[in-house]
Amino acid sequence: MASEKIGIYPGTFDPITNGHADIIGRAARLLDKLVVGVAINPGKGPIFTIDERVELVREEIKYLGNAADDRIEVRPFAGLLIDFARDVDATVIIRGLRAVSDFDYEFQMASMNAKMAEDIETVCLMASDKYHFIASSLVKEIARLDGDITQFVSPRVAERLEERLHG
Repeated sequence: MASEKIGIYPGTFDPITNGHADIIGRAARLLDKLVVGVAINPGKGPIFTIDERVELVREEIKYLGNAADDRIEVRPFAGLLIDFARDVDATVIIRGLRAVSDFDYEFQMASMNAKMAEDIETVCLMASDKYHFIASSLVKEIARLDGDITQFVSPRVAERLEERLHG
């Protein structure tokens, strides 16, 4: 019997966007188990705390509609991605590519990770056409300026951002 194929999809998810949710749903179809790793990265100045981001990701997974939510786990992590992958027995790292500009960074990261752990593969999923331009940083900026973000995030996330930014 083949061993369970476990993958991780890491990110800060501040906030989780429709593009993130799309990658999560598509990656879950490729794996027996997907662990969404929510990075503790205070250097990025997140709007939401780590606990809030984990909660938001868990909430969004309930709405994926592909019956894969029982195979998706959400966990916070700090430190090296490779160490987190080993902690959860993952053999695959899922990365999303939005544009050519992402490729250089992702290629460099995949190469470094391969040097540190050649038994863990990086798989890049191309962003869907309707989501390839969405970036959390841009969503936050639009929300800060009272713009309409409803086409970029779920209504639940939009509401939480509105509460956080405009109280």
